[in-house]
Amino acid sequence: MVTGGTRGIGAAVAARFRAAGDEVVAVGRAECDVTDEDAVASFFAGLGPVDVLVNNAGISTSAPLARTQLADWEAQLTVNATGAFLCTRAVLPGMSSRDCGRIVTVASVAGRVGFRYTSGYTASKHAAVGLMRAVAAEVAGTGVTSNAVCPGYVRTDMTDQTVRRIEERTGRDGEAALAAMSPLGRLLEPEEVAFAVAFLAAPEAGAVNGQTLVLDGGGVQ
Repeated sequence: MVTGGTRGIGAAVAARFRAAGDEVVAVGRAECDVTDEDAVASFFAGLGPVDVLVNNAGISTSAPLARTQLADWEAQLTVNATGAFLCTRAVLPGMSSRDCGRIVTVASVAGRVGFRYTSGYTASKHAAVGLMRAVAAEVAGTGVTSNAVCPGYVRTDMTDQTVRRIEERTGRDGEAALAAMSPLGRLLEPEEVAFAVAFLAAPEAGAVNGQTLVLDGGGVQ
């Protein structure tokens, strides 16, 4: 099960699982609004057993803290953190009863360190990482694991919006500005994140629990 699975990182994750022969349900907001408690409960109740949950649904806005609107702050926390909570809560009882399951949250390097002009996004991704760790502590020693991937900037629609904002506000090449923030000197591709998700979801990764796998070429360690 992949939330935010119709484009970008989510679509790449879903494609990788399908290529491996897995049965995949990849949904966007139209199919399952992860911020709606009743909608999430109803959707997952109709799915049957979920072996792997990928919490990927996410949004971002950017502004200096003094100009950050409460609505933007709350929206990012609700989608990025509460959405992961609701979906994880929906699948965890079934995974625990089967003593088997993988929960992978797509967070961000902003879930590990702070970045300027992204107070809402950074807070929401730190919250998502905190949730992941709390769940990992609950399931430790069972066949269920909870981990997160924390990529830097990835070539997605969301990053395209950031690129445009940089160019509109500064006149600089937005993609080059983001690429310069990474030791890699480039944006990540969605398929690179999908590889990391697939690793954490693999049966052989049962000893990996409560970890944040950072994908940024070594900038955050």
